This record gives sequence, structure tokens and C-alpha cells, in this order.
Amino acid sequence: MEFLYEYGMFLAKAVTIVVAIVAVIIVVLASTVKHKSDKGELRITNLSEELEELKHGLKEELLSKKQFKAYEKQLKAEEKAKDKAADASTGKVFVIDFKGSIDAAEVASLREEISAILAIAEKGDEVVVNVESGGGMVHGYGLASSQLDRLRQAEIPLTVCVDKVAASGGYMMACVANKIYAAPFAIVGSIGVVAQLPNFNRLLKKHEIDYEQHTAGNFKRTLTVFGENSDEGRQKFQEELEETHVLFKAFVGKYRPELDLVKVATGEHWYGQQAIELGLVDAISTSDDVIMSLAAERTVYKMRYQVRKKLADKIAHGASLSVNAIFNRLIEKNRPM
Repeated sequence: MEFLYEYGMFLAKAVTIVVAIVAVIIVVLASTVKHKSDKGELRITNLSEELEELKHGLKEELLSKKQFKAYEKQLKAEEKAKDKAADASTGKVFVIDFKGSIDAAEVASLREEISAILAIAEKGDEVVVNVESGGGMVHGYGLASSQLDRLRQAEIPLTVCVDKVAASGGYMMACVANKIYAAPFAIVGSIGVVAQLPNFNRLLKKHEIDYEQHTAGNFKRTLTVFGENSDEGRQKFQEELEETHVLFKAFVGKYRPELDLVKVATGEHWYGQQAIELGLVDAISTSDDVIMSLAAERTVYKMRYQVRKKLADKIAHGASLSVNAIFNRLIEKNRPM
């Protein structure tokens, strides 16, 4: 029996090693394959239908057979009324989610979603964007805001909902909307600019390490991480921050001219209930309530652009899962009782 146990363990190790080697070879070969396209795909979900199905299922579970039969009869009558009113449709609602990172890389998907909406939008249609972001790089969020402005330029009513946070660059996006909703404790505002970086120059000097930096132009570099910073460089850096803040305030003022920018553009943030008093948002509500309210009268679609994963990534992930599964099964099989 001891011989069989040792043989089983040896076989398990051998099989595991072979499978791992094969998986690595597959990943290497897959990575050399040229992909025809790394573009993604646009997914459209009918949120109105999903809500109706949820409601129907709950009614069936909670009502008696007689009550449910009466409900279905009423539902058919409502559907007929909707069909008759289809010609006088008030338009569709398109919903987009934007959960932004520091560099606003998600703007690539946002661009595709908005382009798709602009391609099919008709008179009476509306767009709702759920924004969640604490801000980040100026150029990234500037582009994200410009994408939302495409809807305004096309005269498509735009609503932004803030459930958690829309601060700094996040609020730069939100302010483009015709109407802003915020949850009671959502964080809003932070109309300001911040930049910070460490400096290791004294540490380098302590260890007698030289650092050289050569530039053409007096302010090609204002502050540096490793070099010795000057008062002149610090002053220029601060001036650039102030200039960015002026542009930020002008952008917000363009879309929400009623705001007292002297009061709200201090870099501070406020919760939803405070923000409505300051004019930073228009109403207190969650995105769920806004969407459910719209779905009661109109058809609501969710737009989501997803980037396809590369073949090498899929194979590597699948191979990793397969190896782990085989290894775990072999361990269980050969474990002594």
C-alpha cells in the first residue's frame, strides 16, 4: 500500500508539471497570434422589461390565484393602451454608467456609448448618466466632460445621477447635465485643483548620489522628484495650478451660471442635502428612483460598451483555472486517509 501511495503522489506531480508546461506553451503561442480587432461590443439591456418581469414574478408569488388572474387581466389592458399610445411616444431613455478612475480611462467606453446614442437618438429621447468619481487627471476628465457635452450640443436632455461621489473631475462631468440628482449623502463639489509629489534630493545627497536633469526651456520642468527644486520653479508650478482652477471655474460657470463660484469653488465638498442648498445639484434622489420613475412611462435602455478580452488573456485565464482544478483533484485523490 505504501508503494501505491508513493506511486500515486509521483504520478500526481508528474501530471501537474506536464499540464503546467503545456499551459505555458499555449499562452506563449497565443500571444504571438495577431488579432484582427481588439474593439469591443455594445450591449443594450431593456431595463423596462426587466422591471416588468420582476414585478410580474413578485405578484405571482405574493397574490392569490384569483388576485393574480385579475392582475394579469389588468396588465393586458394596460399593454393594449400602451400599444395605442405608441404612435405618440414620448421618447426613449438611455442609461449609461460611468465609474471613473484617476486617469479617466473609462472615457474610451463612454465615447462609444455616446456615439451609439447619437446615431440612433430621436426627438424626445433622453440620456441618464450615473457618475461615480472622485476626480483625477485634468485632461482625462476634461475629455469625459466633452463627451457629455456632445449630447447637450445635439439638444438631447441629459440627466446626471450621483449616488456616491462626483467630486472634482466627477463634478466637472456632472455640471454639464441639464439636471443633477444626488443621494442625500453623496459627495459633491470639490471644485479645486491639487498636485503633490515627493522630493528625494536630500536623500540622494546624503548617499552621495548625483542626479542630472537637462531641459531646453526655462519651465520645461518646474518641480522635480529627484532634483533640487527652486523657489522660481515652485512659483511657476503654483501659477499653473491657479490657471487650471480658473479654467475649471469657467467651465462650471458656463453650465451652471446661477452658482456663486466664490462660495463653492474653494475646493470644498458637500453632501447631497447641502449641495442642493448651494445650487450644485437640482434634486435629492437615488439613480434607482429616477430610473424607475422614467420606466413607468417610457422605455428605458441601458447602454454598455465592453472591450473584448484578448485571446491570450482568455487562454491564460482558462489554463490557470484548469491547472488549479487538476492539481486540487489530484491532491484530494492521493491524500492518505
